Amino acid sequence: MRRAVFIDKDGTLISNVPYNADPDKIVLEYGAIEALRLLQEKGYALIVVSNQAGIAHGYFREEEMLPVIDRVRQLLREGGIVLDGFYYCPHHPAGKVTQYAISCMCRKPLPGMLLQAAEEMDIFLPESWMIGDILHDVEAGNRAGCRSILLNKGNETVWEMNDYNKPEHIADNMLEAARLIVKHSTAKLETWNSFIKR
Repeated sequence: MRRAVFIDKDGTLISNVPYNADPDKIVLEYGAIEALRLLQEKGYALIVVSNQAGIAHGYFREEEMLPVIDRVRQLLREGGIVLDGFYYCPHHPAGKVTQYAISCMCRKPLPGMLLQAAEEMDIFLPESWMIGDILHDVEAGNRAGCRSILLNKGNETVWEMNDYNKPEHIADNMLEAARLIVKHSTAKLETWNSFIKR
């Protein structure tokens, strides 16, 4: 089974432009390429998991997500990064488009997208991580059985804590988050090797 890092899209991997479906407005966040390269070199699968309520609200059509996904993949490829998966939730219970105006298991803070990816891609969740810029991302990761890192960039405004949304670490950016993950996995490996040698 593989380890993965699940990555929120807007405000984490790319700059947050609310309800954006214009590929030309997509810009990678600071340190994203270097962070993902580090994680990729350590053998982590890289998987985007993103709420896209703009589809349910009628701000853009679901098919308009395809050029967005292609653009994200292109920007990452230019930096030598291969994205292993891209999952998005088009639902919102208060949406205006009937087919998407539902309560679902895939909308973060619920873990449906992560669980689906784990099943489809043979991901071992206890050795995987979630990185996001709000507590809903953290909660989705924790509920899925991952460890989670919150990027404290000012995008979380509510700060309502519960039993599931406490991050393992808080970081300023993607690169810092990636280094925390690598440090954790290295320390765990060293502990395991020390145990075996006894």
